Amino acid sequence: MSLTITCPICGKRDGYEFRFGGEDKGPRPDEDGLTPQRWCEYVHLNECVAGVQKEWWVHKDGCGSWFTIHRDSVMNVEVATPEAHK
Repeated sequence: MSLTITCPICGKRDGYEFRFGGEDKGPRPDEDGLTPQRWCEYVHLNECVAGVQKEWWVHKDGCGSWFTIHRDSVMNVEVATPEAHK
């Protein structure tokens, strides 16, 4: 079975309707005193967790909404919360 993702607008759909947008890294770094190296690290360095991580997804073949989900990258399944899948 392929990955299913729950869109907040359209509900549960096949993962092929969505596009991965990357890890949710939290808020952008403050621009005051931001160095090119720090910006590069924020944009390009990922944790790549083997397990549950928070991710950005877009419903590209549906409503076009961007949203975050928690996904277990080992089992490739959406989980309600990180604690729910331990």
